[in-house]
Amino acid sequence: MENTASGSFMRNRRLESLFNTNSLPNIGVSRKIGPKKGLGKKMKTDDDGWMSVLISWVRIITCFMLMMVTTSAWALIMLVLLPWPYERVRQGNIYGHVTGRMLNIWILGNPIKIEGAEYSNTRAIYICNHASLLDIFLIMWLTPTGTVGIAKKEQIVWYPLIGQLYVLANHLRIDRSNPTAAIQSMKEVAHAVVKNNLSLIIFPEGTRSKDGRLLPFKKGFAHLAIQSCLPIVPIILTGTHLAWRKGGLHIRPAALTVKYLPPIKTDDWSTDKIDDHVKLVHDIYMENLTQPQRPPLVLEEEEEEETPTKS
Repeated sequence: MENTASGSFMRNRRLESLFNTNSLPNIGVSRKIGPKKGLGKKMKTDDDGWMSVLISWVRIITCFMLMMVTTSAWALIMLVLLPWPYERVRQGNIYGHVTGRMLNIWILGNPIKIEGAEYSNTRAIYICNHASLLDIFLIMWLTPTGTVGIAKKEQIVWYPLIGQLYVLANHLRIDRSNPTAAIQSMKEVAHAVVKNNLSLIIFPEGTRSKDGRLLPFKKGFAHLAIQSCLPIVPIILTGTHLAWRKGGLHIRPAALTVKYLPPIKTDDWSTDKIDDHVKLVHDIYMENLTQPQRPPLVLEEEEEEETPTKS
């Protein structure tokens, strides 16, 4: 099913990863936000003319100014709610829904197609491939209320506006200064999630891809799934790496797709098979990403299969 809502705006600025397609048929409810045209076609993404760059900068500055307003408003709300930590989580989600939608739809200007929306309200560990700063704003907007992110304890507070509100919203932080501290932090995260009936959002690659291609997955999300017994809901993002490339401030027009896949049950997962579980989820991403976003090894194997052997 597909619902189309016209009028979409999308584009923005620097914020490293905060939360650490051969499409499947009949994945579920699908809706488009923005123009229908061009989602299945390659859109022009290399317009570096001065007018395009100027418009991009105006949009980025507008986004930052609006974020200052919304962040200041929600910071006051968080301060009032200091005695109620998990009400602050809920308010943090509402802030993300308002701010993420405002930035993605009203300002930044790219058409967005959402598929599998019926899987977006499950209590789960949501994981997402990460290739652009736009991913942050999409995730803020599209994850359900009661979802917390996981950020690096030593870095998150240094991100302007978002970092400070992240801490006030009682989202989770892990200490990655050494392996022992990291393991203990992950156990505390799993305990907090189970105790307070929360969901999680994680970027399993652990960092942003430079060229949009899928990177190897870290094992943290699988350990959290085993400890919490929550299902995993993969979110497939395509096109964001074309709209806002790593290391740049120029936002280009590109059709974006957000696809939720059915939950993966983890009840029978075990730590002795952790590598198999990680590979299972990684393979699902490779099957569902468009060819330019698959790892180079996968592309080489496909080319070898297509090349006829000489007798």
